[in-house]
Amino acid sequence: MYHHVKKLMFTVRVDEPDPRFGNMLLEQFGGANGELAAAMQYSIQGLNCEDPDRKDLLMDIGTEELSHLEVVGTLARMHLKPAKFDRQAAEADPLIAIAGGGGVNLFNSQGNAWTADYLKITGELDVDLRSNIAAEARAKIVYERLINFTDDAGTKDALQFLMTREITHMKAFSLALESMAKPAFSIGRIAPTPGLVDQFFNDSTGTGDHGEIDTRGPWNEGGEWVFTDSPAIQAGEPGPASAIVTESSPPVDEAGLGELLIDELRDILHAEKQLTKALPKMAEAARFDQLRELFEQHLVETEAQIERINECFEMLGKSVRTKPCKGMMGLVEEGQEIMDEGEEKEDAAADLALIGAAQRVEHYEIAGYTTARNLAQQLRHSAVVSLLSKSLAEEENADQLLNQVARSLMSVAKMPAAVEQTE
Repeated sequence: MYHHVKKLMFTVRVDEPDPRFGNMLLEQFGGANGELAAAMQYSIQGLNCEDPDRKDLLMDIGTEELSHLEVVGTLARMHLKPAKFDRQAAEADPLIAIAGGGGVNLFNSQGNAWTADYLKITGELDVDLRSNIAAEARAKIVYERLINFTDDAGTKDALQFLMTREITHMKAFSLALESMAKPAFSIGRIAPTPGLVDQFFNDSTGTGDHGEIDTRGPWNEGGEWVFTDSPAIQAGEPGPASAIVTESSPPVDEAGLGELLIDELRDILHAEKQLTKALPKMAEAARFDQLRELFEQHLVETEAQIERINECFEMLGKSVRTKPCKGMMGLVEEGQEIMDEGEEKEDAAADLALIGAAQRVEHYEIAGYTTARNLAQQLRHSAVVSLLSKSLAEEENADQLLNQVARSLMSVAKMPAAVEQTE
């Protein structure tokens, strides 16, 4: 919930209006590094943020940037005011003078409209915080240059305030990132290819008339760096150059993820086999044709999913066998109880209870397939990922279809009549 207080965060004073400088100020009003872009970027990142502590940080600073937008807009409007009535002043920015009546609008200093393309939002908190640090650094530089282009004391004071707050925000974002205790180069969840990640390609070569010298520094030598000839040179001139580590390099499974993947697949396989026995009973128990057909369709899908799991084992070179899935055993047993109890219920109520049991099964399977797919992706078994993704999509679709049937049943279920109030 936003609340506008009719007082600027910093009181703006302009002694000598300068329409040309007012045009420059629009860069921080509707430009790529301006206050509106910052306000929208941080606020939308905050809306997406699952971390309540850092969500609060993003929303706080995003809201402050809206305050800064008002300060910059007021400052620019004061400088542009002569464009309302003075021809020479209007020539500093005809777009603002003629189309905007001498007021500000969401354009940059070149008259280009503000766009959401300016925003850097990935939904990955550490990546977004790094983008925010860079955004504040760019804005700080823009304010610094603006300060250098004006002699108006009041304007300098306002810009100094705004520039200082950029550093404050940089500090806050930097410390928030540091508090996550995440390694600097640990981006996302998929690990980089070992070996390749430490190869520095010497792609710009030449000496004397053919170019500047090759330099060495901590960015390409020492530590784990492997200084490697350009791939172009390696391809054209066979020699002692270090081999390039390609994506086909086998992953190093130091954490035992391969064993965990096999364990997950065996668990899912047993779960699916139990369902091939449970689904016909659920179809028989269903009162409405739409639900019965859905169970029958999902039985066909389940049989195909079993074949895909068997194919996964073959690709991984492992024997096809199951591991008792106690979770599915419990869900199937609970489903049988619901079917037994449903014999005494009205049709809609019985089927709604049956859908609830079926959706618990779907959510359990979705969790299992998601885990197995992520493990296969980390181990770079792309063919296995493809098979598991297809089964996962079918489970998610089945859950959505059950939702649709449930909504239909709720609309036809008999609701208790409203009790008329008597005086």
